[in-house]
Amino acid sequence: MNRPDDRLGAPPAALRGRRALVLALNLISYVLLGVMMVRVLGGDGLSIPALCFLLLFLLGLPWTLLGFWNAVIGFVIARMVTDPARYTNPALARTSLDAPITAMTAICLMIRHEDVTPCFARLGAMIDDIDASGTGDHFTFHVLSDSQLPDAIADEAAAFARLRDGRNRPEAIIYRRREANTGFKAGNMRAFATTARDTHDYMIVLDADSMMSADAMLRLVRVMQANDRLGILQSLVVGRPAASGFARIFQFGMRHAMRMQTIGTAWWQGPSGPFWGHNAIIRLSPFVDCCDLPVIPGRGPLRGDLLSHDQVEAVLMRIAGYEVRVIADEFGSSEENPPDILEFIKRDLRWCQGNMQYVHLMRLPGLQPMGRFQLINAIMMYVGAPLNFLMLMSGLAIAFTGTGRGFATGLAFALYLIVMAMIFAPRLLGVVDVLLRPGASRRYGGRGRLLTGVIIDLVFSLCLGSIMLVIQALFMLSLALGRRAGWQAQNRAARRIGLAAFARTLWPVMLYGAFAGLVLAAVAPGALPWAVPTIGPCLAVVPFAALSAQPGIGAWLARHHVCAIPEEVAG
Repeated sequence: MNRPDDRLGAPPAALRGRRALVLALNLISYVLLGVMMVRVLGGDGLSIPALCFLLLFLLGLPWTLLGFWNAVIGFVIARMVTDPARYTNPALARTSLDAPITAMTAICLMIRHEDVTPCFARLGAMIDDIDASGTGDHFTFHVLSDSQLPDAIADEAAAFARLRDGRNRPEAIIYRRREANTGFKAGNMRAFATTARDTHDYMIVLDADSMMSADAMLRLVRVMQANDRLGILQSLVVGRPAASGFARIFQFGMRHAMRMQTIGTAWWQGPSGPFWGHNAIIRLSPFVDCCDLPVIPGRGPLRGDLLSHDQVEAVLMRIAGYEVRVIADEFGSSEENPPDILEFIKRDLRWCQGNMQYVHLMRLPGLQPMGRFQLINAIMMYVGAPLNFLMLMSGLAIAFTGTGRGFATGLAFALYLIVMAMIFAPRLLGVVDVLLRPGASRRYGGRGRLLTGVIIDLVFSLCLGSIMLVIQALFMLSLALGRRAGWQAQNRAARRIGLAAFARTLWPVMLYGAFAGLVLAAVAPGALPWAVPTIGPCLAVVPFAALSAQPGIGAWLARHHVCAIPEEVAG
């Protein structure tokens, strides 16, 4: 297959300069914070526990720094540029957004054992929206099912019949179910793409909880039409208004953080951008020719078919010479977030196992340095948890052995504040950007409600981060012992869950919190205030989980427009 030409995209020299700047910012910060930690720990020389603490801190620090600098760069661009999405995506900047639609695009809804009523209702709304745009003849709509349960199959068939009933173009609405879930979602996508490439130019991939406006999908198609170098074009996905408190607070914070970080990464990653597996458009020919996922040989949880397919497909598309770009703005592309911590954990551990499979892909033929970095970055998203967990255990060892009496406590406090500020910087900078834009805070219910939401989100994120640190660390250990996460169906609706159900899953987190608290209380009570942000959420994990999942909490927040998002306020 011929590679696309090199007419589009930022000049290589410009990209090299951007990446050199990002590298320099991270290296300088790394050295400065590393020196600070050495001075904190080395007052009386480095004991073995202190040396372990230092090494673990240095191993995990680069990914905290990268997230911080991505957000800072995104914030600067957002403040200096009228349209950050066009500034960071040359393909978008060179596209006429009223150009006629000439390509054929398949809109594909991927489902497996889902509640069909909301899924098909969203698809029906998207079909109506496309038809109302006057471009319907250039789109077909496909429900691609991997369901195996008889009840789920029957529900899908009935819902599909209702979906087609009375529509102008029922022949353009197609249902296909595979008999076997080979290759998981990626196998489903590939099976469809292989047959569709002869009749379609592109496919827009939707998860079961995805929603896109016709304007958003038409923009994706127009950009692909105008830029034959593009292989994958990813939209920025935001959370929709949610009923549960957990989902509302989570998506409120993530919305601000993702906007800043996506602008920042789009600026320096350029044509090696992200693919998140949904709410994106794919050029079918190179996808079929070049993005066949490897099956990792052998037995064990990190072998076999890939659970996390998206980043690998993006890397393979780049190896083939095509660009992978993201449009870094909030425009008609949304999804639902897990309604409670149990569903959040289920999804997160599947991602963890999938990302860890990337350790076997570092020798992919043609793998570029940026592609290798992206695979390593995906791995380190989860390696950071055991590193931080071991660092906490090293801190307990320091307290238990009494080797920390010479620590520079003032400098330690300053370093603690700096690291915490870096962790929360992406969401805080996103909020500051909203506050600095005239009238923008009204889209979130006003300044007062926006700032109230920020406080709630910071506390929530601190609690969730501490809990997930323990969960992820224990799961990484279980992976080493042969456990698999699998791919289970997600519950997407707010529900009432009893305390016992949370306790059955979360008891290891409580046990860790109790152990750490007792050790510190016995041997270093002065360190307890420092440990409260980590130990406290672990001890309170069950009531935290139960309260955040309560539909009543979510209803109260919605009624008062707290942790609100623009779509909700506008509605």
